[in-house]
Amino acid sequence: MSVAVFPESIEVESFAADLRSGLRTDGQRTLPSKYLYDEVGSALFEVICVLPEYGLTRADTRLLIRHAPSWVSQLPSKTCVAELGSGSSKKTRLILEALAQRQETTFFPIDISRAALAQCARELGDIPNLSVSGLHMEYLPGLHEAKARRQKKGPLLVLFLGSTIGNFARDAGERFLRSVREQLSPGDFMLLSSDLVKSEAELVLAYDDVAGVTAAFDKNVLARINRELDADFDLARFAHEARWNREARRVEMHLVARTDMTVHIRRAQLTVELAAGESIKTEDSYKFETGEIRDVAQRCGFRCAEQWIDSEWAFAQSLLVAE
Repeated sequence: MSVAVFPESIEVESFAADLRSGLRTDGQRTLPSKYLYDEVGSALFEVICVLPEYGLTRADTRLLIRHAPSWVSQLPSKTCVAELGSGSSKKTRLILEALAQRQETTFFPIDISRAALAQCARELGDIPNLSVSGLHMEYLPGLHEAKARRQKKGPLLVLFLGSTIGNFARDAGERFLRSVREQLSPGDFMLLSSDLVKSEAELVLAYDDVAGVTAAFDKNVLARINRELDADFDLARFAHEARWNREARRVEMHLVARTDMTVHIRRAQLTVELAAGESIKTEDSYKFETGEIRDVAQRCGFRCAEQWIDSEWAFAQSLLVAE
């Protein structure tokens, strides 16, 4: 497996700039959720995916087990695969094995976590007829690189699993899907997973499990800032909290200050004053109504060829075709 990477200096400066933008405010302070996924965060998320409260990954996997062999068998020859936010690509193996049985297959996992790409290489290294080229990039630059590097002139299948589309605000999610469509050719495919609205109790537990794994995952972003940007966050002075925003149809993850505090983030040249009870929002996870993804896809230049709904955990996979 080969991996294309960003220079570390660019990553650190981008991190610092995002902190200055999100934390220097009199309103709701925020951190981009992508920074949750360093080496430690990626490992903790793998644990979250097997927790009994977190039904998303199991639903995603069930739908792939039940339906992927059929629709993959109908893909055109020379199909190349790219995955946005690949993580370890454990679920993706179900698609790649089916495709590699028919043809030599090139797979481009795209992720901002080097640890996740390394895990992906270990996960997929034994599949015959599969070539894996990891791209240590953000989604759209990585997709552009995958398009440029693929060798065979066949369609591209873009995977966006795990309901990661829910981490975008609704208007931003549509803009993102339009940007993906602009990079695709007519006849290219996108498999899009989306978590559906369900009871508040189920949703809150999914993001605040009783074992405290999600809390550790959330707080780890503060430890990452301490390590990489020479900050002095005291993790013990923060509480993890998951909130269901009914009007916006989203789960929010917050780190709530237990006491008044002053935090110095030296490499970002930033000082943050936090009052007791004030929070830093680290993630939004928007939930969708049945059929909503079909309408969004159409507005963004896709046709929804097929859609499957899991019967155990309200969750959808939609196979989109670029028009």
